[in-house]
Amino acid sequence: MTQTRRQKNKSTRTHKAYLEGFNLLLYIMGTMIFLEAILRINTESKLLSVGMVYSVLFGITTALMIYALLSFFKGTFRTILMGIILFAVTLLFSSQFIYYKIFKTFYTLYSAGNGAQVMEFINDILTMIRINIFWLILIFLPFILYIVLKVRSRKSHYSFTWPERALILGLFVLVFGVALIGIKLGDKDQNSPYDMYYNNNYPVASVDSLGLVTSMRLDLQRTIFGFDPTVAPPPPLAENPNNTPTEPVETTIAETVVEAPIVYEDNTMDIDFNKLIAEAPNDELKNMHSYFSTKQVTKKNEKTGIYEGYNLILITAEAFSRFSADKDVTPTLYKMLNEGYHFTNFYNPIWGVSTSDGEYVATTGLIPKSGVWSMYKSGSISMPFAMGNQLRTLGYKTLAYHDHTYNYYKRDISHPNLGYTYKGLGNGLEVKKTWPESDLEMMQVTTDEYIGSEPFHAYYMTVSGHMFYSTGGNFIASKNKDLVTQLPYNAPGKAYMATQIELDKAMEYLLKKLEEAGVADKTLIAISADHYPYGLEKVDIDNLAGHEVESNFELYKSDFILYTEGMTPETIDRPVSSLDIIPTISNLLGLNYDSRLLMGIDMFSDTDPLVIFNNRSFITDKGKYNAVTKQFIPNDGVTVDDNYRKAISEEIDRKFYYSAKILETDYYAKVLAK
Repeated sequence: MTQTRRQKNKSTRTHKAYLEGFNLLLYIMGTMIFLEAILRINTESKLLSVGMVYSVLFGITTALMIYALLSFFKGTFRTILMGIILFAVTLLFSSQFIYYKIFKTFYTLYSAGNGAQVMEFINDILTMIRINIFWLILIFLPFILYIVLKVRSRKSHYSFTWPERALILGLFVLVFGVALIGIKLGDKDQNSPYDMYYNNNYPVASVDSLGLVTSMRLDLQRTIFGFDPTVAPPPPLAENPNNTPTEPVETTIAETVVEAPIVYEDNTMDIDFNKLIAEAPNDELKNMHSYFSTKQVTKKNEKTGIYEGYNLILITAEAFSRFSADKDVTPTLYKMLNEGYHFTNFYNPIWGVSTSDGEYVATTGLIPKSGVWSMYKSGSISMPFAMGNQLRTLGYKTLAYHDHTYNYYKRDISHPNLGYTYKGLGNGLEVKKTWPESDLEMMQVTTDEYIGSEPFHAYYMTVSGHMFYSTGGNFIASKNKDLVTQLPYNAPGKAYMATQIELDKAMEYLLKKLEEAGVADKTLIAISADHYPYGLEKVDIDNLAGHEVESNFELYKSDFILYTEGMTPETIDRPVSSLDIIPTISNLLGLNYDSRLLMGIDMFSDTDPLVIFNNRSFITDKGKYNAVTKQFIPNDGVTVDDNYRKAISEEIDRKFYYSAKILETDYYAKVLAK
């Protein structure tokens, strides 16, 4: 017995107390830096960059905080607590990794809190996990190694002293101070570490500039305490300072009659901003009234009211793109694109909440607020410029449909508030439950609900074009796979086009029903995407395009269909985007709206075009600004002064800020109150 005890004691002494004291601190630091590096390698962020420097500095401060917390516990409890913390950090990085791989952005705490519905896409998630299993193993490696070492380690009795804790605090203050000083002394332009730390909360740029842990910490801080960034005040207008409607100019008839140029009125409503400013109950509303009163007005034009009284069908098509309309594969989409208004320079930027934000932009003319589900949030405020609300007041029958789960993204709250009687799968829309569901089936069971009840307005959010693009896990891709076998694309590209065939069939059915009812030439149809097909890898998109696609601008170039049967085709070359859809349709239908209260621009107006991207890049008629490289690329033959880019960037910041304020303050209800 004595000999056995000696052997056990000898065996115990051979085990070390792994990862204790200073070694544990180094391990935590190394883990934080390692995980940040893995994330950068798998995203658009550069590994060797200023952003990585701040990721390292903030990673060290995070490690010091964790180490300080652990210093107040001993033995087994400290080991367990460290394991829990390490697992939580690992789970954060792995979940954000998968989320980015699917949606090309990072989730916020708000989205995480509403993330139960994501389990509907569990098969897609499992597929992405399988594809990226190597990187996920690397992400879990520090946690696994910690568990292994602790299992092999003898129990530690290491205790921290107060001088050691003071040293930890001193190191934290030193490193954190160095990071903040660097941020404050460095670049303060858009997407810079300074901008992300103090003024902005665009997740992708924030992770790029500051690292994931700091971005999530700022998101938590702003969620709890609110976030109100400072924006530059709007510049004074050189002409028409009060933005009052322009009166038509009187002309004198001489002996020789000369046709006077048409002077168009402003697209504005009767709003007394001076009174609103004087009576504003707080500075926030006063600043909003001041901004919108000085915002550039869009004038009416030769297109104003040319479709007055027409029926309207508005469609946000899942992952619709410039590859969708093919003469042979999708002939109906091709016909509508080329026999309608052909926009050669249309962009569909991606926003923070993928489909929901894309839908929000296309149906409201507003920029989504970062960090929340803007479409859902709009369900509790006045949205008078949404097509459903505008046309319902004119006696239109207004209906909305979605061929997937009716309450996904809480559309059952947002869409009725946009002015629609709304149906989705599980809420009155009877289509076969597949993944994804059929747009053709949705069209077949809905058109009789409004055709014959003119004037009508129907809104559709489709789903057939949803990822993943493979015949194995996508019902629509499998259904139409025989129709794409001869296409010169790789397997994912063929599967993607197979999903677009379903949308094409739906449009073919819709046009046939309109023609049979004799209203095809009295129905305006608008189709845009929620986002580009990010379910395809970049190499797949390059394969579809036939060349390497530029990532900051060209990736988001898309098609916009604006069509009515029998119209004269027209080409529009100016740069436009999905943000411009609502003001454009409002003008075409001759609706009473105020161009100052929307963030988009009527595509047919003479107002300078502006395409805004989520990372604050932009395109105008003078050139492109890449906010990532901080380079302005002028168009051929165009020269601009140094202040031009800065002025546009400042106005874009204001558009983001005040668009969010409309959502936060229920601004339309206040400014349009009678």
